[in-house]
This record gives sequence, C-alpha cells and structure tokens, in this order.
Amino acid sequence: MVKIYLDGQEKTREIGYKLGTLLQPGSVVCLIGDLGAGKTTMTQSLAKALEVEDYITSPTFTIVNEYEGKIPLYHFDVYRIGSSDEMYDIGYDEYINSDGICIIEWANLIEDILPDEYLDIELRYKDMGREMILKPIGEKYEKIVEELTK
Repeated sequence: MVKIYLDGQEKTREIGYKLGTLLQPGSVVCLIGDLGAGKTTMTQSLAKALEVEDYITSPTFTIVNEYEGKIPLYHFDVYRIGSSDEMYDIGYDEYINSDGICIIEWANLIEDILPDEYLDIELRYKDMGREMILKPIGEKYEKIVEELTK
C-alpha cells in the first residue's frame, strides 16, 4: 500500500495522466472514495493520456460509458447497483476480459466479482487536499504503482 498526498485538483490530474500512460490493455482500476473526492477527475486525466477526445462524465445512470482512444476505456459507476449479479446483465464479463481499460467507481460495492488482479485506489479528504491510497493486487499492478511513485 502506498499513500500519496494530493494538494489540489492539478496534482490529481497529473497523477491521473501519469497513471493513464502506464496502463496496458486489459487493465482494471477500482476507484473508491467519498462524493467529490476526485474519482471523476482522476478518470478524466487518465482518459486524456489515452487520447480520449470525448468529455468524461460519471455514468451514474447508465452504469457504464464507453470511450474510444488509443486503448478503449470503459468507465463504470456502480453506485446504484443493487447486487453484483446486475453487472452481468450489462455485459460485465465482456468488458472486464477485453483489451480495453476498465475504470470502476465505487468498486467496493462489487468486490465479489472483481478480477484476481487490479489496482485499487481510494481517494479521501485529508487536510486541505486529498489522500490517494494505492493498493496493487497482482505483480503487474505493483510495477505500475512503483513507476507511478517515482
């Protein structure tokens, strides 16, 4: 586990962009945090690194938004999911096993169906900024966190 202090939105954007440059096809990033903690800002910056031109919004009512970039980006917001089973109705298996990058906001609500390896990122308020807690699950994500924190 690695903790990084983000003193403002610009720092969140910078680290999100850097993360986007490090992700590979098939990567899964799980975002957890309070409302307004920076999950969507992180996703927007990551998408910019993937050369996604569309404006990224949180897919609160559609559950998943698809974006084209140099690697497809699948942005989930599972806040309103009643159970993990509902994820399969929207093609979760196809997304999670694709060559795209999956970003899952509120991933703690579907922990039972997350893949064996992923990058868990928790964003929480701290002092006048945010604290980013990175928990890599799997060797691939340990290397990403190592690069991200150089």
